[in-house]
Amino acid sequence: MKKEQKIQKFKELATKRTNNVLRDIRVLGNLSNRNSYECSEEEINKIFSEIERSVRETKAKFHFPKSKEFKL
Repeated sequence: MKKEQKIQKFKELATKRTNNVLRDIRVLGNLSNRNSYECSEEEINKIFSEIERSVRETKAKFHFPKSKEFKL
């Protein structure tokens, strides 16, 4: 695959996947409706701690890609 194709494919997939994540976060926010749902502060903290951990891990993949196999 040519470099231009890789760039275009990245942009296409990154846009689609980012929009999906943002949509899902907005949908998650619907659970804040106290007329329909009830939750504890601990449950809320657990949800957002996990989301934040996952974002940190994913971001690190872009800055520190998996190391290649060791060769002498």
